[in-house]
Amino acid sequence: MEQAVIAALLLVGLVIGAGVGASYARAQRGWKDYKTIRTTVPGARRTAWMATRAVITKIGVIALLLFGAAAYAASASDHDRAGPGPTPTPTVTATPGHRAGR
Repeated sequence: MEQAVIAALLLVGLVIGAGVGASYARAQRGWKDYKTIRTTVPGARRTAWMATRAVITKIGVIALLLFGAAAYAASASDHDRAGPGPTPTPTVTATPGHRAGR
């Protein structure tokens, strides 16, 4: 009877020990991953800000070009480039006894 109790206790100890060992290994791996990521965050943050600045710069340049084009279009005189306009055609004046169109 003692051997059965000892075997049962040994089995329960092995199951509990395996669970605790797996949890400990998971915790160790988590801490290692955390430390690795913590050291890479400043570089990743710097890269993200550089990419953001590049996008903002491109948007700013495009906005300035659009603003300049709109300002040029609004202030440019079309009279310098315009060709000669149509000349008025002489109209026939109606005489008092004559009705136009008949």
